[in-house]
Amino acid sequence: MRGSLELGRVWGISIRLHGSWLVVFGLVAWSLAQGYLPAQHPGWRPVTYWAVGAATGLLFFASVLVHELGHARMALRHGLSTRSITLFVFGGVAGIRREPPSPGIELQIALAGPLTSLALAGLFGALGLVFAALPTIGVAAGWLAQMNLALAVFNTLPGFPLDGGRILRAALWWWTGRLHRATQLAAFTGQILAFGLVAVGAVAALGGNFVTGIWLALIGWFLHGAATAASTESGLRELLRGVTVEQAMSRDYARVPPELPLDRLVQDEVFGHGRRAFLVVDDGRLRGLLTLHEIKGIPRQRWRGLTVADVMRRPEQLTAVGPQEPLLSALEKLDDGSLAQLPVLSGGQLLGLLGREQVLHYLRLRAELGE
Repeated sequence: MRGSLELGRVWGISIRLHGSWLVVFGLVAWSLAQGYLPAQHPGWRPVTYWAVGAATGLLFFASVLVHELGHARMALRHGLSTRSITLFVFGGVAGIRREPPSPGIELQIALAGPLTSLALAGLFGALGLVFAALPTIGVAAGWLAQMNLALAVFNTLPGFPLDGGRILRAALWWWTGRLHRATQLAAFTGQILAFGLVAVGAVAALGGNFVTGIWLALIGWFLHGAATAASTESGLRELLRGVTVEQAMSRDYARVPPELPLDRLVQDEVFGHGRRAFLVVDDGRLRGLLTLHEIKGIPRQRWRGLTVADVMRRPEQLTAVGPQEPLLSALEKLDDGSLAQLPVLSGGQLLGLLGREQVLHYLRLRAELGE
């Protein structure tokens, strides 16, 4: 979801709009203005068709957002925060930070979305009846009622990571007692469903319904990718279960003094030795951490006039981990804070550094050993 624009925040959740959303919004508005609305109410002026089509398209994506907020709200009730909700070409996705702690909570979070869409379908259906005498409102409300009903039904298909797949995962988790096994099985059903959507889309396209066929095939392709990614992530979590930070951290880290000029650091350490992270130490005490992330935020022409101390993150700004902390927990801290490196401290003493590179190196070693 890189390249998305933040629209605002709800309950502390970043609401984002991906550039690909414009494509499907344009298609929805066009199909309403050129097909559905003229068939329902011939005789309107073209500007009316387009105005109602655009407004209805916006309300449809607002409905998708409310669907995702339903998941997020239920997650919050159980102490699980949501990083962001992003609207994109295939709808919306809520980035819940943690896996639910139990099958029951997983089931509640999964059901919240379809139930929210069903409630919206009922609301728009009622508005369609109330405003039946006002065609511009009544026809839009009726279409939105149908679309929210379709959204609820589609999302309950038993293919992970759709809501129905999460419901299936909750049931399998309860039955097997293992989240990893349940995720693998649910992701497999998601891949099967994805192949089915691609096949149906291909048949529809060959039968002359080209737009619908291509759309179904693209949804199937996306669903297959998402299911595969979920299966891979679950496998990674299983592989790292029981692994501590100490097993993956690096004890070979670069130390630099706080008074070192920034341009010298880049020339000698970054370009000269290929290092990406530096612990800033003075008289044996940790003064801060400097990574390429901080350096890239400084215009190149200012490097000569700055020192390491001017741009480093100070100890009170750092997120640290302990050597016996689970590696999965440390990875979540890296992800939550969009951090490159974490200092590893024990009793105030610096033991090493942990970043994604160290985790990847650890995983490569496990792979070479046949694990």
